[in-house]
Amino acid sequence: MSELLLKALEIEDKAFIEEVLVRFIREELGKAGFEKAVVGLSGGVDSSLVAFLAVKALGADNVIGISMPYKTSSPSSREDARLVAELLNIEFHEIEITPQIDAYYSLFPDADGVRRGNKMARERMSILYDFAHWKGALVLGTSNKSELLIGYSTRWGDAAHDVNPLGDLYKTQVWEMASFVGVPERIVEKKPSADLWPGQTDEGEIGLSYYLLDQILVGYVDLRLRRDEIVSLGYDEKVVDRVLSMIRRSQYKRKLPIICKIARRTVDKDFLYFRDWGL
Repeated sequence: MSELLLKALEIEDKAFIEEVLVRFIREELGKAGFEKAVVGLSGGVDSSLVAFLAVKALGADNVIGISMPYKTSSPSSREDARLVAELLNIEFHEIEITPQIDAYYSLFPDADGVRRGNKMARERMSILYDFAHWKGALVLGTSNKSELLIGYSTRWGDAAHDVNPLGDLYKTQVWEMASFVGVPERIVEKKPSADLWPGQTDEGEIGLSYYLLDQILVGYVDLRLRRDEIVSLGYDEKVVDRVLSMIRRSQYKRKLPIICKIARRTVDKDFLYFRDWGL
């Protein structure tokens, strides 16, 4: 473990970061003309932190939390999602996604777990956007920087959002901030899991711990260290190569859909304005 990389991950002024994130939510929704936010509550630390921040930014009356379990979801995930909603006193809905997922995969009974997991993530996001339309709200994202950098997310599923307050916080920093703002310790301390099947964990799928992953990521991305420099700090070269490969292979997930340029001014190329122009 490198003291340099550990230091780079440390959040020295958590109160300031909390203020920045709260203001970000309030201002970005306001710029788009919205006052309400929808949050998908999984019972995990990321969505719980977003819910806590959203309430501080918008008030409890303007935050809607939605839990969307599948039949194999852990009972503790359901309980923790409901716990967060109760602690924050926000509007809460639990919507089972088993009927629609099982109806679809009755046509493809041999589908593997990853395929089913991606379908679940996209089904959940479709529900969040339906609620957003119904409630006159925007969807708050819950993907952290670690997930975004290695592509550990589903396009148009859990990676979708209107505003994302956590996208520049590594997973280990999410844990720090969650403890600081008051997310229950039982949520902060449990093993991260997308809860796609019984016993599934994020770190098990990724193949290394978030603590190790984040050190390599912060060295490569934030400190701009080269591969050999990270290895020289004491990190296994095979692990470093694997992480850098995940970053490169998932680049397409971090880009908006590419438009073929034909006209004089093209959306996302020449026709570029701030999101709040005219409001």
